[in-house]
Amino acid sequence: MESIKEIYKIGHGPSSSHTMGPAKAASIFAKRNPGIPKVRVHLYGSLAATGKGHMTDKAVIEALHPVPVEITWNPETVLPEHPNGMTFEALDRSGNVRDSWTTYSIGGGDISDNGKRDPSASIYRMSSMEDILKWCLNNGRTLWEYVEIHEKQDIWDYLAEVWKVMKDAVERGIETEGVLPGRINLPRKASSYYIKARSFKGTLSRRAFTFAFALAVAEENAAGGKIVTAPTCGSCGVMPSVLYLLKTKYDFTDRKILQGLATAGLIGNLIKTNASISGAEVGCQGEVGSASSMAAAAAEQMFGGTPRQIEYAASIAMEHFLGLTCDPLFGLVQIPCIERNAFGAARALDSNMYALLSDGTHIISFDKVIQAMKQTGHDLPAIYRETAEGGLAVLGIKE
Repeated sequence: MESIKEIYKIGHGPSSSHTMGPAKAASIFAKRNPGIPKVRVHLYGSLAATGKGHMTDKAVIEALHPVPVEITWNPETVLPEHPNGMTFEALDRSGNVRDSWTTYSIGGGDISDNGKRDPSASIYRMSSMEDILKWCLNNGRTLWEYVEIHEKQDIWDYLAEVWKVMKDAVERGIETEGVLPGRINLPRKASSYYIKARSFKGTLSRRAFTFAFALAVAEENAAGGKIVTAPTCGSCGVMPSVLYLLKTKYDFTDRKILQGLATAGLIGNLIKTNASISGAEVGCQGEVGSASSMAAAAAEQMFGGTPRQIEYAASIAMEHFLGLTCDPLFGLVQIPCIERNAFGAARALDSNMYALLSDGTHIISFDKVIQAMKQTGHDLPAIYRETAEGGLAVLGIKE
């Protein structure tokens, strides 16, 4: 498995696979072809189907600026390596192709020329939860310590910056009102939820604040604001919501929060390595499901759960998102994406409490849950995997 820095990328929304990935690829192609007079970009499959709503064209054009860009949209053409395929062509003044490059946006802002993750980038010796749990038991360590041992010394500084960006996104989001960009004209809700939450008490208050914080970051993402992929842009509100709640309502220190981030990053890494975090590949279970699993593990770590209880919390959160489709209205990362962030955060906290009450013993392991998620995602028809051709994306449209 690669560094957890690849799980937590700092950037701008609304989509890690449809915005950050293509922008990264476009920047690489621009450096590879300095001075070229024009670039043509072919977008395929899911990348084309929801690219306009996800601002793929804007991201590519900005990355290639000032070179003129021609974009073709090919949603019916799905390249065999991955649903998010794209081909860049460098054109001379006569329109002849001087250089061509096909690559894939494989989720979380990552790109790959073969549609798969590079095993040579691995820095972790183990890539299964069961092996890591055995290591923790044999060495008297917890999951965040396993991360610390394998990462470079700057990991805590990096996670501190991640936490800062997450906090800033929450605080911007709960103060900002207005309408999100796009044809839905969706009003922001985080600010009003936050105000109402302040009048509640006890459990109702904590749940209301959880919703408000998750909406705040998800709305910032939908508006193209600065966020952290955790593990994707579309699910970026789940982790900050849980962590911000634990900071403000339970007075956890920043050190404990960074340890929670490390634990959650390991969970995200396991999911990314053994299944997928790409909505185009496995549906929203790979995005909001993964984010909820990560946040549940972080909370369990912070509340003193054992490694086995942390594994159980992560399992519970993902189990109850299995089969979740990715069917955004008009291809925008808004409906149902924003609400799903709020409920993903709530599910994470429920999973944390359920596992904390147990002794960590359960029947279906985290590794098997992730294996089931991968198989379920591949069995989903393509119309339910970030193409906006089925489900809510079709039935929810009112012309």
